[in-house]
Amino acid sequence: MTTTFKTTLITAALCALAGTAAAQTVLKIGYATSKESHYGVGSTVFCDEMEKGTQGRYKCQQFPASALGGEREQIEAVQLGTQDLTNTSTGPLGNFVPETRIVDIPFLFRDYAHARHTMDGPIGQDLLKKLQGKGLIGLAWTENGFRHMTNSKRAIMTASDASGLKLRTMENKVHMEGYKTFGLLPTPMPFPELFTALQQGTVDGQENPIPVILASKFSQVQKHLSLTGHVYSPAVILLSPAVWAKLSEADKKAFVDAAQKGGAAQRKKVNDDEANGIAQLKKDGMQVIEKVDGESFRKAVAPAYANFAKEFGADKIAAIQAVK
Repeated sequence: MTTTFKTTLITAALCALAGTAAAQTVLKIGYATSKESHYGVGSTVFCDEMEKGTQGRYKCQQFPASALGGEREQIEAVQLGTQDLTNTSTGPLGNFVPETRIVDIPFLFRDYAHARHTMDGPIGQDLLKKLQGKGLIGLAWTENGFRHMTNSKRAIMTASDASGLKLRTMENKVHMEGYKTFGLLPTPMPFPELFTALQQGTVDGQENPIPVILASKFSQVQKHLSLTGHVYSPAVILLSPAVWAKLSEADKKAFVDAAQKGGAAQRKKVNDDEANGIAQLKKDGMQVIEKVDGESFRKAVAPAYANFAKEFGADKIAAIQAVK
């Protein structure tokens, strides 16, 4: 083999490698909780499926545990195109797309089957389309879960037991308006600041789904857990429009399919955490009220529904309630 031929072969190989490297795009995806959490499970399945579906031309770099900021900051970064993807709850999304706030109404959903059918059906798909008009691409609904209250002061069995407690909430006016009817003092705060605030007593408690309470180790700083299930918290994989615009139709389909598979995996992890998490939290020392007087909470929040009907339309609320 001549030196010239060897050189040609080496050059060709290097060019091929360079071409492969250039063809692969690494996208950054961030979320609020640990990689072991439901968000981590859903994001990992999405990333794996997206890489497979695009034959390795796109892959993810994951940034769990609020490494890229709180949920609101990450949504804003995706909108601006400085971050590629986020797997986020809808709590702060209403600040960008007001129509999504309807799903945050307390006691709107009966159970997981009702919530999931709504989000996967025409109502949820219509909400996903509305994101595009606000500079966000909603690939698919994932899930955070039904929210429950924890606090360091006392057991909560009825709405009146909650009265006077300073509770951290998301920056979400529908949540805050609803929680005020229980006598709570809603205190909006970014999630990354929450553990320290609970530890220092800046707030008495917080409300989140079981998977978040588990993943965030809130049992270390909260004594009481009440299974209020007061709000269903959907989540969504958001993609930057700047990335979406560069995708072929085939790749767009691959991204959406991967997000739907990620959402299914995330929901399964929520199911698993709900099934096993209560026992774990009890073992960790939390006092758990499993039989909460839900009717007292529903009665307390009823006056707020008049305002919700004005904001979103009574017909739209009724349409969600009617989903079977």
